[in-house]
Amino acid sequence: MMTETEIETYRVDDLPLLVWQQRVMGMAPVIDEIIQPHGNRQGLSIGWTVVAWLSYILSQADHRLSYVESWAAEQLPVLQKLIPEELGVQDFTDDRLGDVLTYLSDDASWSAIEIELGQQIMQVYDLEPKRVHLDSTSAALYHDPEGKALVQYGHSKDHRPDLAQFKVMMSSLAPMGMPLATLVVAGNQADDGLYVPAIEQSRQVLQRRGLLYIGDSKMEALAVRAVLAAGNDFYLTPLSKKGKQEALLHELLEPVWAEQQELTDIYDQDVALSKRRLLAQAFETVRAQENEVDGELARWNERLLVVYSPDLAERQNQSLSQRLQRAQKQLMALTPPPGRGRRQWQELAPLQAAVDAILKRYHLSELLTVTYERQESQRHKRKYKERPAYTETIVRYQLDVSPESDAIEQRRRTLGWRLFVTNCPTEMFSLDDAIYAYREGPIHEHNFSRLKNRPLGLRPLYVHRQDHMIGLVRLLSLALRLLTLVEFVVRRELHGQQASITGLYEGNPSRSTTRPTTERLLRAFQPITLTSVSLPGQHIIHLTPLTPVQLQILALLGLPESIYTDLAETANAIPP
Repeated sequence: MMTETEIETYRVDDLPLLVWQQRVMGMAPVIDEIIQPHGNRQGLSIGWTVVAWLSYILSQADHRLSYVESWAAEQLPVLQKLIPEELGVQDFTDDRLGDVLTYLSDDASWSAIEIELGQQIMQVYDLEPKRVHLDSTSAALYHDPEGKALVQYGHSKDHRPDLAQFKVMMSSLAPMGMPLATLVVAGNQADDGLYVPAIEQSRQVLQRRGLLYIGDSKMEALAVRAVLAAGNDFYLTPLSKKGKQEALLHELLEPVWAEQQELTDIYDQDVALSKRRLLAQAFETVRAQENEVDGELARWNERLLVVYSPDLAERQNQSLSQRLQRAQKQLMALTPPPGRGRRQWQELAPLQAAVDAILKRYHLSELLTVTYERQESQRHKRKYKERPAYTETIVRYQLDVSPESDAIEQRRRTLGWRLFVTNCPTEMFSLDDAIYAYREGPIHEHNFSRLKNRPLGLRPLYVHRQDHMIGLVRLLSLALRLLTLVEFVVRRELHGQQASITGLYEGNPSRSTTRPTTERLLRAFQPITLTSVSLPGQHIIHLTPLTPVQLQILALLGLPESIYTDLAETANAIPP
């Protein structure tokens, strides 16, 4: 017979929201339908293990396997109420979570999960895909690359060329940013070859053609554009300023410089007229293209968009001025006046190599001219003991740096100008539409920031097996789907209701927004606690009452208040 009062408190916070959001997405059934574990596996299914693990990752901003078991032990009564399968702490050991990563690392299973889950989400949330963004990022690691085909040295987008890395290629549904396809490849693999596989996987998810695929200049390869054109899809990509394309840009700009080409002004969207600013000036032309696709020749017409961005021109002008100043300063520092402790170059070849390295670093080889002057001086040495007197010839090189004014002016004239190509017809996709669509590109930067930093925290990576690395990236991409989906649904509902949400900003409770982030929405559910009080002959369960902002968030997501209140109303929710 109980004679003492027992009190147990559990942090609930955003856990019910995260679990139920995944239930609406159909996360667990999709995974369990596709992944068939070994017959001897007992306990919680793979799908529901993923749901619980993702809830931990998103609520704790931590992907480490070793901390999940202790978290599950603290939250076990709450998890047992939220997840419709029997579970125990042993379902979240390192070994069992490692098995989940191994299952997710299987390419065939993962492809099927992306296809089925993507189609289900689009159906449940009535998403109408029109545009797809593609981009890649690299994840620098402190791992030893020896024996790991995935971890290699390559061009680092993390600005850590000293570290090995792997790459992640991702396609996302615009403008919401929800991932469609996630490819994990070796860190030394070129980006060019990743676009077609990402496009093919995206097509399987979307099950429709006639969509616009948008990428950066690494998607400019004619073979990639041909795959899209031959498959009745459209593309929009900038061309890099190199080789024939730079000459083409100069050719197209000649009429502009001669004031013979009319430009279209493109302004901000959805802002008051008094606050509109000029985004770009542009014009376009058309050219024919052809390329072989799967053994057949594909032909199509391609629009060339010549676009000037004032903001880009200003940034590039500032950058050019700074690079010219720094390069000239460093070049002149190579040959200082003679003096104690000052290095003098006595051979021309090493000095030229040092100069070339500076010019290459700042991309100024054609804008600065460097001349070299060989200087000789005589120094007489007196006789010393057995050494006779002699005259020593001292050689040093002095360089002179001259800016090429005409070349610099010509370079400045092209700053801010870019070439874009698209095969989308004008009647479907105007020049203005192209500018607005490409400016959606930062959605990938936001996704990659979430993936590699908080809240998903891919860096630093705490797994070492190659299959676990691949599985973990894919697991985190599922979390990224949840983050982007919650954000999109809430913003869509606020827009439809012409409403805003208040109370998400610490220190400024009256501030309202129509574009909240998922991170702030989840943080609004802290702290919510569930308290179990066991008295002699009585058992009381108390849940922190939900605030108006918490109720508003649940309503915007279409989730009932009962996902929280049922935890306290059911007597068996928390065992005495």
